[in-house]
Amino acid sequence: MDVFDKCAEINDLIINNNELSARNELIKLLAFLEENEKPYSPLVNNLIRQVGLYPYLKMDTSSWQDRFVYESFKVDVGGKKTLTLHREQSSILKKLINGSHLAVSAPTSFGKSFIIDSFIAIKKPDNIVIIVPTIALTDETRRRLHKKFSNEYKVITTSEVSLSNKNIFVFPQERAIHYVNKLDSIDMLVIDEFYKASADFDKERSPALINAILKLGAKAKQRYFLAPNIKSVNESIFTKGMEFIPVDFNTVYLEKHDLFNQIGKNEDLKSDVLLEILSKTKGKSLIYAGTYSNITNVANLLIDKHQPIERLLLREFELWLTENYDRNWKLTNLIKRGSGIHNGQLHRSLTQIQIRLFEEPEGLTNLISTSSIIEGVNTSAENVIIWKNKNGRYKLNDFTYRNIIGRGGRMFKHFIGKIYILDEPPKSGDTQLTLDLPEELAGDVDLEELKNELTPEQIAYIIAYKQEMDEILGYGKFNELQESGKFESSNSMLLRDIAKELVTNKQTWSGLNYLNSPNVNEWDRLLYLVLKLAPGQWGIQYGNFVGFIKVLSNNWNRTIPQLLDDLDQYDIGVDKFFELERHVTFKLTSILNDINVIQKNIIDQSVDISSFIAKASNAFLPPLVYQLEEYGLPRMLSKKIHEQGIIDLERTDIELHDVFKEFTDMSIENKSKLLLIFTSFDRYIFDYFLEGITID
Repeated sequence: MDVFDKCAEINDLIINNNELSARNELIKLLAFLEENEKPYSPLVNNLIRQVGLYPYLKMDTSSWQDRFVYESFKVDVGGKKTLTLHREQSSILKKLINGSHLAVSAPTSFGKSFIIDSFIAIKKPDNIVIIVPTIALTDETRRRLHKKFSNEYKVITTSEVSLSNKNIFVFPQERAIHYVNKLDSIDMLVIDEFYKASADFDKERSPALINAILKLGAKAKQRYFLAPNIKSVNESIFTKGMEFIPVDFNTVYLEKHDLFNQIGKNEDLKSDVLLEILSKTKGKSLIYAGTYSNITNVANLLIDKHQPIERLLLREFELWLTENYDRNWKLTNLIKRGSGIHNGQLHRSLTQIQIRLFEEPEGLTNLISTSSIIEGVNTSAENVIIWKNKNGRYKLNDFTYRNIIGRGGRMFKHFIGKIYILDEPPKSGDTQLTLDLPEELAGDVDLEELKNELTPEQIAYIIAYKQEMDEILGYGKFNELQESGKFESSNSMLLRDIAKELVTNKQTWSGLNYLNSPNVNEWDRLLYLVLKLAPGQWGIQYGNFVGFIKVLSNNWNRTIPQLLDDLDQYDIGVDKFFELERHVTFKLTSILNDINVIQKNIIDQSVDISSFIAKASNAFLPPLVYQLEEYGLPRMLSKKIHEQGIIDLERTDIELHDVFKEFTDMSIENKSKLLLIFTSFDRYIFDYFLEGITID
């Protein structure tokens, strides 16, 4: 490539107001210069400045004008660090600092986290709430903010934590609701991936996010919503007073390789093409499989065709998985071949470990994923391979497809993301985001507050719903319970069904106290009744799920291999174990909580199954142990620490943040004990956990 000729071509594009093409060609030029270890000329730096990619400027070969721009766009991003923003980041930050309410659509490579960090560093808000779609993203965001701001702020990600003078809350939407009544005012409400508030994109979880937007938004002085690939947003109560800014500004170039035409329907050829790509590409690869069954197919292919590789970290991880999970597990066999799995089902700490290993030079080379990767953490993947145009049972839409391929390349890591398309992609089109009040929230809406924003049909529906609940529970009782924040579910229809069932069958539901019994065989009848309230939601026959819950009650006393032996009679393997444990800790306990609240008003005030709900919501582990898994400390390591008397993790009278201090202030004697009882991979995991809770 002749650098001067390429610069002339880019300059012509700029003159002709074709900045997008100019930026793409410039990014390709920067990749060429980096690959060939050539310096940037003053001309290259000047073009970088003209297209707004200021962070890419090289000071040692820049003119004084370019150096001035580089310094002018530097901002405090926390942790005593300054960083040069690109033109569009700076524009968004300026609007936020001036107090604007923004809904921003920007590409995955935009660098949105720097804007949030800089806003906190400059404005120093007292309370900022950041809602993210998943626990995985909660942990990544927490780690970043903890490193930068924990000297000044308490970074809170779990419920039941006392507040400080200055707080940064990072939650998935379901958790955020628990803090509505604890916060008088919020300086900034950030909704990451706000497209999930639309039922078109996430039918199951959108009511919870809409609920959080309504209730926390009412207390927020400023709102900042983020999403990729949105062309327009309908006017609604959820974005009232917000400026929508669609930003088409990329910092990496996506180089697409359309291979689906030559592959057609030939699955054998497709497998050969995938293996060839993996053998020839440099860097890390995300393989988007789309469904759990396709993950299995790709995993089987790699296990069959790839030989184990000699990497110490992977060998240690494989042994660790064999000891703590299952020798015959597909993941164990994949790991030793340099590949991992990201599917949104694994234990949180397992997903964190794999992402960490994916970032290691001598760690994992490939990650096979479902769409969980787009709502998970950011990675340094250079390549994205689309194996299947599926998202669960349905075909990928253009929005999700673009979100997935946007994971290729990364600012300051890979100028070019290489995209290999092995299955025909969806037709491209503009995405209009429509946010509406779902029927499920009929019982949770304050009519007085929102009557001017709702349609006559919505108002009539809400009034009818509340009248029906008054007839079941007694006048005003439902409103009272709603305002107290006692309900877990955002689904008003489910609450109505529970209330009707309890009123109609009082005698059948008497004896809920049996769930508090230490004898697990006394749980059966009540658990069957609960499961039938949400048919088709458990992923397994009722009898087998009840059996699973009873076995899971030994979660702290038995190892996972021992539990899997106990579950053999129900044909539950390690992958099903993860899925069902998640159902117990979230879906089951959510329904049980609402049954408990409603039955006190219908059946028996003295009956209380809160203790059973608490145990189940922590997967029958000590609460501290379960919470520590979110921070990257697996239950197996917690068990060793507890049993050695290093830190008592069965306490219920201590806050998680105080336990962090016990970890970071650990005595030399206790550190020596850990060295003796931990395997080398235990230590690798423990060091990563400590990294995430230590104040710099």
